[in-house]
Amino acid sequence: MQHRIVVLGAGYTGAIAAGRLAKRLHREDVTITLVNPEPDFVERVRLHQLAVGEDLRPRPFAEMFAGTGVELKLAKVTAVDVDRKTVAVAAANGPEREELAYDTLVYALGSGWNDGGVPGAAEHADEVSSRPGALRLRDRLAALDAGRPVVVVGGGLTGVEAATEIAEARPDLDVALAAHGALGDWLSEKGRAHLRKVVDGLGITVHEHAAVDAVEADRVTTADGRGIPADVTVWTTGFAVHPIARATALEIADGGRIVVDATMRSASHPDVYAVGDAAMAMGPGDKPLRMSCASGVPTAWQAADAIAARLAGTKVPHIGIRYSQQCISLGRKEGLIQFVTADDQAVERALTGRLAARYKELICKGAAWGAANPTVGMPTRRRRVVPQETPSRARVEATA
Repeated sequence: MQHRIVVLGAGYTGAIAAGRLAKRLHREDVTITLVNPEPDFVERVRLHQLAVGEDLRPRPFAEMFAGTGVELKLAKVTAVDVDRKTVAVAAANGPEREELAYDTLVYALGSGWNDGGVPGAAEHADEVSSRPGALRLRDRLAALDAGRPVVVVGGGLTGVEAATEIAEARPDLDVALAAHGALGDWLSEKGRAHLRKVVDGLGITVHEHAAVDAVEADRVTTADGRGIPADVTVWTTGFAVHPIARATALEIADGGRIVVDATMRSASHPDVYAVGDAAMAMGPGDKPLRMSCASGVPTAWQAADAIAARLAGTKVPHIGIRYSQQCISLGRKEGLIQFVTADDQAVERALTGRLAARYKELICKGAAWGAANPTVGMPTRRRRVVPQETPSRARVEATA
């Protein structure tokens, strides 16, 4: 019998994991099903560009996985039963429902925006963590007349990128950024100075130490009672993981992420692996990896390689996951590359200006290329799956 691998979610991590598994394992002996509601790969790190009117290059999964043996199932995941080892899905464009059985599950459903329970945020704010959200924001921004106020709530990476992108693309708008702390307080002194210079140059009003505790149709209100006018509010205060995992028997950490070991294997169910934002994976200094593409991609590598090795009965490789930099776009002409320690703490070294913008662009292109070409450059050696005594397990023999 073929060993059934089901990958849930085709973002950066899911796409890479599926492609890597297809290259590691013999296609006659495994089936790899990639479940995703959309037929195209979404470059999440560019959604702020989509929101201001830029058209992103389409990347159809049918082309990405042509000839690999990966089967794309266009469907939305509605439930996972880890005891029965099944996934319930609903057709992306119809009422059809189906149940998929698996031997190994790769959970890569990722995260979306998090309104934090702030009153009015879900009703009145826009987000840039999904393509539908970015497209809705695009329409709203396009409909604004000159001089109208836009407020980006959240002073982290997503908020800074969104605010600078909007201000550069629409200099006629009154753009403001409401940050919980000081602007760029996680950056080095050099990084903070450059960020401040760019923000000031774009005419962005910065409200520091301004935790927003209410959103209305025409304004946001901060915890200290300040009212900031906003025809459009963009909410970027953090991410929330997909809720499906909470409804399963998997061991879940606070916040809904799946508890995994160093190989991305579930701590409670050894036939389940979690990658990317869905995984509570530990990095250098025994700190949880932050939700990001930089964290997610190596977790996908690790999970795919661990699955192949365990099926082979060989030593499981361990991929070192550590940080080296934070790449921040500040519009199309400016950027900031903040170099960091292995556990993601800023050091004084930083790259700024147009060179940093080009650097960031290369990083984005590289991430998209890696997801779109997940098997390029990997060894052609594949492994044959041979049934073991236990039906739910398999062992793999390496073959040239």
